Amino acid sequence: MKRRYVIFVSLILSFSLFIGCKSKRGETQQGQSSKPNVVIVYLDDLGYGDVGAYGATKLKTPNFDKLAEGGVRFTNGYATSSTCTPSRYGLLTGVYPWREKDAKILPGTAPLIIGTEQLTIPKVFKEQGYATGIVGKWHLGLGTGNVDWNKHVAPGPNEVGFDYAYILAATQDRVPTVYIDNGYVDNLDPNDPIEVSYEHNFEGQPTGKDNPELCTYVMWHHGHNNTIVNGIPRIGFMKGGESAKWSDIDMADHFLAKAQSYVKAHKEEPFFLVYTMQQPHVPRTPHPRFVGKSGMGARGDAIVEADWCLGEFMKTLEEEGVLDNTLIIFSSDNGPVLNDGYYDDAVELLGDHKPAGDLRGGKYSLFEAGTRVPFMAYWKNKIEPTVSDALICQIDILASLAELVGSNKGTQDSEEMLDVLLGKSNQGRESLVLEATSRTAFRKGNWACIPPYKGAKVNTQVNIELGNDTEWQLYNLKEDIGQQKNVAKENPDKLNEMIKAFEAIRGVDYSGITTLELK
Repeated sequence: MKRRYVIFVSLILSFSLFIGCKSKRGETQQGQSSKPNVVIVYLDDLGYGDVGAYGATKLKTPNFDKLAEGGVRFTNGYATSSTCTPSRYGLLTGVYPWREKDAKILPGTAPLIIGTEQLTIPKVFKEQGYATGIVGKWHLGLGTGNVDWNKHVAPGPNEVGFDYAYILAATQDRVPTVYIDNGYVDNLDPNDPIEVSYEHNFEGQPTGKDNPELCTYVMWHHGHNNTIVNGIPRIGFMKGGESAKWSDIDMADHFLAKAQSYVKAHKEEPFFLVYTMQQPHVPRTPHPRFVGKSGMGARGDAIVEADWCLGEFMKTLEEEGVLDNTLIIFSSDNGPVLNDGYYDDAVELLGDHKPAGDLRGGKYSLFEAGTRVPFMAYWKNKIEPTVSDALICQIDILASLAELVGSNKGTQDSEEMLDVLLGKSNQGRESLVLEATSRTAFRKGNWACIPPYKGAKVNTQVNIELGNDTEWQLYNLKEDIGQQKNVAKENPDKLNEMIKAFEAIRGVDYSGITTLELK
């Protein structure tokens, strides 16, 4: 009898120990997440002032605001560049884009610019047993040149760490206007092969330049006057692939559904997802149910649509039971632009809204609005709501997430700032090199300096100040966030200090330089 009692007690203790050790998916005995899911939500051309939590009053973004107000809202969060391809390169590789000569705005036929042997964020996660996926815009090149779109297109996202990739090759305003599903054009009819060129048109194909009457959805303003698809003239020429062509007004819904499906398919294992929306990049094609919602035309409506997409995606995380175990990082690839190639009333209907907030410049610019963007980190019940002034950049995400999942991976440029990202520390990076169309500027502490560059001061097509000047520029951002007063002459010691620190990172000797040629 006594022996049976001992056995019974032992079984009870063993069962209790098992229950104590067994956790919900991804949790340790201490209740801490051992393998949290991570999602990066990346928008396209969303400005610092386009989000309610960052000061927008005329444009309503309740779901963006929920992340910002429920997590860490960074006031000094930066993209690496003021244009898309370089920023995406910096985000995924943790390397300054100015170190890669091909990290410039790419045509749709450009080869992959990330080396297949190169360290990337998805590779960090993959090595730790994660499922890795990307849904949305890519714009980092595909293949090795002379891509045959009718066969498997590689290398691409799958070859740099993503198990799953459902993307558009470049941008919505560039051909090919098709989705690519793990290297294959989605829904392609082999009897209607695709041909793509950025050099010459194909016989019998109308263009925006020669056939403006066919631009029934939107008219081109500059640059976007080649092949017409869905009543929208594009950059580049394309023929064939009719069954594979996307529906522009359904694109946001399409990518949302793919992102939601990814979560549902991988909720039983740790996953990493980059959900990269196309909004509010041109052409702005909000679904009809969002048209007119912002009162600011297509650009405002596209932002409202993107905000809704985020809300629906968050609902999916919650419904699938993974929201509490998911770190969400939200940002934009660069600053805002209004007229970026089409007549879509973005300028005319802007009203009192300030896409850049109080910052100067915008997309393409070395001024702050080119690279200082909305940047938030949200993790339900793990991150305490806070506003952080820490200096942080998207290149730091790689090293920070590597630390999160127990990897020792890193790069020369990516600084590990996990505590900053989680709101536990306000000690950000000391300095940062920023880039705009092959030009660079420098941020250190509360100061920003811009070398002298030849070239126009304003891009008149988009009406944005580029940051070019014949003299060195120095700004005290603590006192002058709008960069209205160049204080270089009044602060020669500070300027010299900035230049020396800038030189050390860039590997460039600026002594004696008065004006730099644009490259």
